[in-house]
Amino acid sequence: MSRRHDPLAMKLSSADDRVRLSKWLPPQAGVVPKIRIGHRWVNVLWALPLIFLFLVMGVAVAQALREVPGVQDFIERYPGIPSSAVAVTDGFPAWLRLLHFLNLFFLAFIVRAGVQILADHPRLYWKRDCTPGTEWFRFQTAVPTGRIWTAKDDSVTLPAWFGIPGIRHSIGLARWWHFSITLLWMINGVVFYVVLFASGQWLRLVPTTWEVIPSAASTALQYLSLTFPVEHSWTRYNSLQQIIYFITVFIAAPTSILTGLMQSPAISNRLGWFGRALNRQRARSIHFIALWWFLIFIFIHVTLVFITGARANLNMMFAGLNDGSWRGIVIFVPAMALLALTWCLASPLTIRHARVVQRIGAFMARPFNSMTQWWDPSSQLKEKDISPHFWLNGTLPQSAEFDSLVKNNFADYRLRIDGLVAKATELSYAELKTMPKQEQITTHFCIQGWSGVAKWGGIPMRHILDLVKPTVDARYAVFYSLADGGEGGRYYDVHSLSNMRHELTILAYEMNGAPLSVLHGAPLRLRCENELGFKMVKWIAAIEFVHDFADLGAGQGGYNEDHEFYGYRAPI
Repeated sequence: MSRRHDPLAMKLSSADDRVRLSKWLPPQAGVVPKIRIGHRWVNVLWALPLIFLFLVMGVAVAQALREVPGVQDFIERYPGIPSSAVAVTDGFPAWLRLLHFLNLFFLAFIVRAGVQILADHPRLYWKRDCTPGTEWFRFQTAVPTGRIWTAKDDSVTLPAWFGIPGIRHSIGLARWWHFSITLLWMINGVVFYVVLFASGQWLRLVPTTWEVIPSAASTALQYLSLTFPVEHSWTRYNSLQQIIYFITVFIAAPTSILTGLMQSPAISNRLGWFGRALNRQRARSIHFIALWWFLIFIFIHVTLVFITGARANLNMMFAGLNDGSWRGIVIFVPAMALLALTWCLASPLTIRHARVVQRIGAFMARPFNSMTQWWDPSSQLKEKDISPHFWLNGTLPQSAEFDSLVKNNFADYRLRIDGLVAKATELSYAELKTMPKQEQITTHFCIQGWSGVAKWGGIPMRHILDLVKPTVDARYAVFYSLADGGEGGRYYDVHSLSNMRHELTILAYEMNGAPLSVLHGAPLRLRCENELGFKMVKWIAAIEFVHDFADLGAGQGGYNEDHEFYGYRAPI
């Protein structure tokens, strides 16, 4: 440890490069997912018998309608494909078949990692503030009253075969999977868009006449009556297929990307009215609905592939042949075996090689992070937007030193600022309050998914920089907490000096016009509005300016980065 490091650096702990389940958060089961309708919570499993009932009734009604002469005339006039539809002449070329498989492969792991992320805060809201009881979907019980219930307490466990890595509060690793595979999925999608429109294949997916609407209604009636329309997939999709594919490719996919990006503090806090209109919780909810669109689409698509002629359909999509051979199945079976093998290995390998996953994920997420590094957060809200509930998180300081500080209202508190500075200093609580004060109403983005709005008051960090004058060698500010982390060792986090110069980066000692409470980080906590909440250290004991952080803790740039495999840069 360098001599120039702050004394608290000696209290940092190293960390394993794998997940040590014996030290991890104990498992906690969730509940069957529920949806709130009015004031009542309804178990989503009721949807299964209801869907079956409606399908049976729909089949009966559709078969009866097909006996009506007028309906027969309608189906004859609109058999399923508009008369003006242009046929595709080259079937399913190799590039399309490859991109189709990659899309399925990537989506499988995007969904697994996405559900794992959702399990860290298993509630969805339409309002920004995440007040318990206002969620519209959850797979966790109601928030208990009469005790402190943190967002970490609220997380639930997923089976390892389903989530990645399938252990409770593993959002750091799940995010690396989600971002990395999403980047590959987006690249795959861009290639698909380019080649699609460079070829005649776009005619399969893009409607070119309004006749597609009655034709789609006719096709839906034929499917529902269990008298399937004639298949022409080699050259043209029927109108119902075309509309569904168009929505999936050109609406659902971009919506998923947009709503994913809008959950970023750096992006949302920069986009003003748009960030307020599509706030993080609305974005999460729409993101979730888009997920269900993909899941339902895949289920129906795969079902129809197998019940309308599996061999012929697999020949077309996997072998590029329009015949009755078995070549499509010969390719399909090993392709699915590869997917199944990768699916089975994902969780155990992630647990065993967690640091490798973190490093690969950090590299893959670099385009997302780089996109936001030059954006200063600028969006502020109004007093009326302040959240009635602000979730708690973090492990409280447990020491006689802190208890003594609380007892005398922090009169003896000293903030130590040292390291690569021209003027090392200690500031009392009273002195901090005499410095220039800045107030801001901003949205807090927790890595777990919840958000909340509060009014913060404190000292601009740029004023601290002016006071201590970091040297030219200083590149980072290390914030040490009075609290230890969940696995022992002092909690800390590292920020770039550019983040410290942001207009909305402050050392807050007030929240909503009142002194900051102990539960929310008193006497002093960091607010850096282009980062996720875990970067905003509570109960600050000291700030040290350093050239590098590789020799601090496990060298990853913070306690959660060391122990829970979060990312050092967290603007998204």
